[in-house]
Amino acid sequence: MKEDILTLKEIAEYLKMSERTIYGYAQQGKLPGIKVGSAWRFRRSDIDQWLEYQRQLTEQSTPKRKKVKE
Repeated sequence: MKEDILTLKEIAEYLKMSERTIYGYAQQGKLPGIKVGSAWRFRRSDIDQWLEYQRQLTEQSTPKRKKVKE
């Protein structure tokens, strides 16, 4: 199975975030990536898992809205 390896620019586009933010997250270890020489590379599967984890954190920290009866 071929893993999709993405560049910093591609991840920024995929996540709809700035390249600067992605770079900072990668440098701080907040986003899963590896450094190859001076360039960051990311596995799409790792990013998708990270997104799912972020979604779960959001659900846990955000109170459920009560449905309003009409």
